[in-house]
Amino acid sequence: MERLSEQVIEERLSELTDWKLTDEKWIVRKYRFRDYLKGISFVQKIAEESERVQHHPFISIDYKLITVRISSWRAKGLTELDFKMAEIYERLYSETKKL
Repeated sequence: MERLSEQVIEERLSELTDWKLTDEKWIVRKYRFRDYLKGISFVQKIAEESERVQHHPFISIDYKLITVRISSWRAKGLTELDFKMAEIYERLYSETKKL
């Protein structure tokens, strides 16, 4: 996939809730959970989906706070796939919170 232009990144970022651009090549989102195990369940779902697509984020677990960072190494920046994965993670977050 091709690296996106700054303009396209800004447009795509505006379509996502709570995602931030960092270092011009990462999109980052922090997810809060009521309890630790819900956060772990969310991480498991992210891992399964990421493995299926073969596009893996950086994930940090800080008790009930999960931080997800996405970028495309080969493109040396952000691609459309990064934003598609962010949308998938948003859906997984909504599903996990309902449990």
